[in-house]
Amino acid sequence: QVYLVESGGGLVQAGGSLRLSCAASGSIFSINDMGWYRQAPGKQRELVAVSTSGGSTNYTDSVKGRFTISRDNAKNTVYLQMNSLKPEDTAVYYCSAAVVSRYGFARYWGQGTQVTVSS
Repeated sequence: QVYLVESGGGLVQAGGSLRLSCAASGSIFSINDMGWYRQAPGKQRELVAVSTSGGSTNYTDSVKGRFTISRDNAKNTVYLQMNSLKPEDTAVYYCSAAVVSRYGFARYWGQGTQVTVSS
């Protein structure tokens, strides 16, 4: 099995910062893309940022210039540095990874971590 464990969520005032971490573990051969999604109440889950195995990154427009995704391939860990947070960033943030493991290729998800930005 493959597991993704997230940490770093919490409550912060508007304009503040948070750093999310997500570590993948298990019978992993390689990881293609790793990224962060979020889901606010009553809304669909949306892609926030993704980091590919080739080193490229992509962000949804609403977080460009405020959020930075980074990755430590040696630790199978992805980070999301969130600066200048806004109340509309409030959501459950999920880590996702496209993994090649002993079980084949599959996309895995973390359990989610709550980010709440107060105005």
